[in-house]
Amino acid sequence: MVAACILPKATDAPFVVADLFSEGVDGFLSYLDLEKGLSENTLAGYRSDLLQFTDFLRAKRSLGSWKQVTGSDASDWIYSLSEQDYSNASLCRKLSSVRALDRYLLSERLINRSFTEIVSGPALRRKAPSALSIQEVERLLLAPEETSPVGLRDRAMLELFYSSGLRVSELANLKLQQVDLELGALKVFGKGSKERVCPIGRKAIAAIDRYLARGRPSLVKSKTGSSVFLSSRGTEISRKTIWYLVKKYTKEAGIDRPVKPHTLRHSFATHLLTGGADLRVIQELLGHADIATTQIYTSVESERTRSAHDEFHPRSKDSM
Repeated sequence: MVAACILPKATDAPFVVADLFSEGVDGFLSYLDLEKGLSENTLAGYRSDLLQFTDFLRAKRSLGSWKQVTGSDASDWIYSLSEQDYSNASLCRKLSSVRALDRYLLSERLINRSFTEIVSGPALRRKAPSALSIQEVERLLLAPEETSPVGLRDRAMLELFYSSGLRVSELANLKLQQVDLELGALKVFGKGSKERVCPIGRKAIAAIDRYLARGRPSLVKSKTGSSVFLSSRGTEISRKTIWYLVKKYTKEAGIDRPVKPHTLRHSFATHLLTGGADLRVIQELLGHADIATTQIYTSVESERTRSAHDEFHPRSKDSM
């Protein structure tokens, strides 16, 4: 008796394709999580971009595996997105996600050749980050009144933010054991759990010392952990709260333009560069993996120099 051969229904095919694509994406995301230690927000960004790409592949034509994906598929995807009002920055980020997946699939021998090697993304001109003047920073840092535990906390938080150039997530997640006021340094765990040491300026040390002595004890509750900066409920201060506080004190300081938490990080780097610090040192302090990311601050200094030339050099004036 011949055994019956059960063939899959035609409607089963898309699910098989979906499983094959999902295996590659899931493996890549697990690699980023376990091997690279990327944050949940970063992983969510990768996942969103790659699911969008695989959905496009399934809708475009019937593919059996990643080995069938070509450079034309990736190019067509980027082109289709460009017609949906995505910014060049978003398109470049999405293509970067697919390139990273491509490298992973190659390393795992799940594909024989790259499908992004010859794909070019849109030209992206990086905008120079906005930075406050030194005078504006001084007004912002002095805005919190140190007459209450919350005021002491906010002053210490802003001083540290500007003194060490932390990311908002690094500031929110900072633990007591990471701070050494005697040495004047922080041990910071940045993107990808990469560790770096950041110095703390004298004024920031003094503000943190005042907060730890007279402010934080009043904010501690029964379930409070080791976070440095606490909310009024005794929990770790949130990034959303930090955003709100920066906006609040910007207004109180009379700064009439938008200021985000990251603006203090940009100001930290810009003022170091203006003061003569080496770009490699600034890269290390900011925790940038690539010097190219840090080089954007040179454009800020170039624009400042150009503005000064236009304003003061006699040959730059319209009338003489």
